[in-house]
Amino acid sequence: MSEYPWPNLAAMFFDQATRLAERPLFWAKSDGQWRAWSWRESADQVNALAAGLRTLGVSDGDRVALVSENRPEWGIADLAIMTAGAITAPGYVTNTVEDHRHLFDDSGAVGAVVSTARLARPLLAAAREARGVRFVIVLEPPSATPDDGPEVLTWREVAERGRVAGDPLANRVGTLSPESTACLIYTSGTGGLPKGVMTPHRAILHNCMGARHALEELGLDDEVFLSFLPLSHSYEHSTGLFFPISIGAQIYYAEGIDQLGRNMVEARPTIMTAVPRLYETMMQRIESGLKKSGGAKERLFRRTLELGGKRHADDRLALHERLQDAVLDRLVRGKVRANFGGRLKALVSGGGPLNPDVGLYFTALGLRLLQGYGQTESGPVISVNRPRRNRIHTVGPPILNTEVRLAEDGEILVRGDLVMQGYWGNPEATAEALRDGWLHTGDVGEIDDDGYIRITDRKKDIIVLSGGDNVAPQRVEGLLTLQPEISQAMVRGDRRPHLVALLVPDAGWLATWADARGTEPDLAELAGDPDLNTALGEVVGRVNGRLSTIERVRRFVIADAPFSIENGQMTPTMKVRRHVVRQVYAERLDALYT
Repeated sequence: MSEYPWPNLAAMFFDQATRLAERPLFWAKSDGQWRAWSWRESADQVNALAAGLRTLGVSDGDRVALVSENRPEWGIADLAIMTAGAITAPGYVTNTVEDHRHLFDDSGAVGAVVSTARLARPLLAAAREARGVRFVIVLEPPSATPDDGPEVLTWREVAERGRVAGDPLANRVGTLSPESTACLIYTSGTGGLPKGVMTPHRAILHNCMGARHALEELGLDDEVFLSFLPLSHSYEHSTGLFFPISIGAQIYYAEGIDQLGRNMVEARPTIMTAVPRLYETMMQRIESGLKKSGGAKERLFRRTLELGGKRHADDRLALHERLQDAVLDRLVRGKVRANFGGRLKALVSGGGPLNPDVGLYFTALGLRLLQGYGQTESGPVISVNRPRRNRIHTVGPPILNTEVRLAEDGEILVRGDLVMQGYWGNPEATAEALRDGWLHTGDVGEIDDDGYIRITDRKKDIIVLSGGDNVAPQRVEGLLTLQPEISQAMVRGDRRPHLVALLVPDAGWLATWADARGTEPDLAELAGDPDLNTALGEVVGRVNGRLSTIERVRRFVIADAPFSIENGQMTPTMKVRRHVVRQVYAERLDALYT
């Protein structure tokens, strides 16, 4: 096992809080104004809540669920649960009653912490039916609580109980071992029922040290993060909460995805982590605005992209190109950087494959976009590109003290302190994923001579056509969704002679198209419109021109509605739940082969 400066995550937090004291840690908006929570204030809250949890009978190793939007109290509750010796079991704010019930029963949670009255309603309904949930702590009291079911207490009440008890738990957090389970992070369910990944303290500490080593050439100092991905997901949990804590950074909590642009300008982050879908959406919005502007503005922008791409490829710029590039850096890239707050050192992409064209786009605009790779079972970070050696078509080399090799079939295998302890209560799935100390990721890839990893596809998602040819669906889907007319796509073709696709038109493009025909842009009404099929058929033909024969989409159908979290067709981190989408559209997709 590697050596870490701290034995566990709680000890890391309290050590930093002692050192940084009155400096700001968390930032959140209240009544339109940003308000800071200092390290000392946060530590006092963690101590009080942790001691309060002990008065409620929480013992070492107990599981406590946590459901909240991103806010300072999320991190405080997480740290308090760990400080009390218990294990955090985060749930998504989009969870239904059934989702919460599964988390409660699967984890054996003894209690839960929930933020708002709206989120408390489905959680309380599930807690009444679940086995063993004794209490629910609410930040915002619900309008009504049932007479039966678990005891409902306010955050303030529990914290006050802790203060009265006077148990300085921070003084004994060092007794937690790096091997102790820190949290049960539930997989987002892209392939079925979520499983609880047993993540030890060492796995997240390993990720924190690895991320610091990978990014230290940026000159890590007084860093500022803007958090907006769900903290219940391992990616944001490690890279958006504990990594900033490990380097003494400040964390701003965005008001929501719709306010992200404004919050970037206000918070002026130095490091941001996001999923590929967000960067794709940003690129589409920029392109849409450019086409509306047209003229000289669009020409300057295109020239900036051209020269930036050429420079990234190490193509030598002629003297006049260097001069032009310097001018465009001020005129174009300067404005782009200002829209991201003006002091961004790096954007990090993870949680899914980033299309290289998207990565090159932002790089050419002067924004350093580093693609990484990982999964919930590995803390989650396995690899990431380095700032001065950024190979956009790869996910970078492994982080510090991480072993990666390929199995005979090309599957990526990982070994090191970052690897999970197993799936909670699921020895069969654990035995399948962990063999001889190696995590079998289920991802297929390649490793070059410099150790850089390139992901080609998910092992389980690879389509084997009836002729025996293997097709990577993510490559085809990535090219389809890069088209301005297409927002989302899913291809299918396992044991079939060729690929077919399910397409979701871009909402802005569809509105313009429908307006030109004098119709409403109602996707459910237009899905079967032959003219819309013809228009998208031209787009598919354009993409097929860039694909090999076996990768080409022969037929397609238009979805009735976008894939979304609300309809259960996407995870909270914006990954398509393929099994759900296949079930919904099975009949129509199968009909494409008749």
